Amino acid sequence: MSATTAEQTPTAEKTRLYGVCDYYDAESLLTGEERRVLGRLRSFLDREAQPLLAEYWERGEFPQQLAQPLIDLDLMEPAVLTGPGSSPARGIYQGFRIFELARTDASLATWYTAQAGLFRTAIRVGASAEQQAEWMPKVIGFTLKGVFSLTEPESGSDIAGGLSTIARRQGDSWILDGAKRWIGGAATADVLAVFARDVADGQVKAFLVDREADGVTLEKIHGKTALRMMQNAHITLDGVRVPESMRLHDVNSFRDVAAMLRAMRSDVAWIATGIQAGAFEAALRYVTERRQFGRQLGSFQLVQEKLARMLGNVTASLSLVVRLTEQQTKGIYRDQDSALAKMQTSLLMRETVALAREVVGGNGITLESDVARFHADAEAVYSYEGTHEINALIVGRALTGESAFTR
Repeated sequence: MSATTAEQTPTAEKTRLYGVCDYYDAESLLTGEERRVLGRLRSFLDREAQPLLAEYWERGEFPQQLAQPLIDLDLMEPAVLTGPGSSPARGIYQGFRIFELARTDASLATWYTAQAGLFRTAIRVGASAEQQAEWMPKVIGFTLKGVFSLTEPESGSDIAGGLSTIARRQGDSWILDGAKRWIGGAATADVLAVFARDVADGQVKAFLVDREADGVTLEKIHGKTALRMMQNAHITLDGVRVPESMRLHDVNSFRDVAAMLRAMRSDVAWIATGIQAGAFEAALRYVTERRQFGRQLGSFQLVQEKLARMLGNVTASLSLVVRLTEQQTKGIYRDQDSALAKMQTSLLMRETVALAREVVGGNGITLESDVARFHADAEAVYSYEGTHEINALIVGRALTGESAFTR
């Protein structure tokens, strides 16, 4: 029986993941087994995570009781999808895994992709074959937890030329000095993937630094108004010694770091798309339950127009990220493609969460409706992995052949 035929049966209809508009016919993009894995994730998020989110968001704490159960779901490379000796889980599945997490909460998605996206990409792209053989199974199994430590207190968008953390070779070791900022999940990681400039040749190198090594200091960043559950850290490195064996041997310039960023921007585009879906669904629930002027709020023309625009944004964003993932699955990784997807989905995300806030009215600024979380968290996602302007300039450079970046 074909996948299409199976989905037309009553039994298959009960197990569908997506609702009446079925974002971009998402069901047809996934195999039955992938839908079942994502369905288990959906059930866990609805049953175990959703009831905790408002409380922990307001407290500015991550619900650590969700961490191990999420790991135990075996989502990164599910055995049922890969099996012994087979290829990794399909990119489209990995994208929808991010989508599912983000449509529940942006911090949950960011926490999981810190390991499954950022840190795993650092190992996949930056580690030698021998290092990958040793570390990658531990990364997939979360027995080696790590974070991607690139951004610095004074350098974000200009990090390529502004990287000030330095590394000095001393025999079989390296000495690291500097600081990193906005590093999500650092406090619970085993190692920090730290990027530093080699004083000998001026090129960027990467190191796995033990979080508890002498000279490493972590401070939680307080006072955030977005991604409040995600624990971001300011990291200080003062004469930290790292053995040569813990240097990522295939990172020898910022060009190698840029190869990582191409992949990671696509993850953030999926997060931006999932946030839109979560905000839209929360708004739709609200307007079908709330009554104003003696009628269901969703029956008013202006509300329906905003709902239609939100769904259009979600569907357009999903079209972008699906196409980008299809290209990357074929081995096509281009800066302008990932930059365009991140730029446009984040822009549409900003409009979508604002429209959701509008239709929910005053209750849209309270955590009870869920819309407020999406509305606030979207601002952080709009900026990370490249601001709108930086990604636009990457696309513009590809279009014109001229770089408009300032020097």
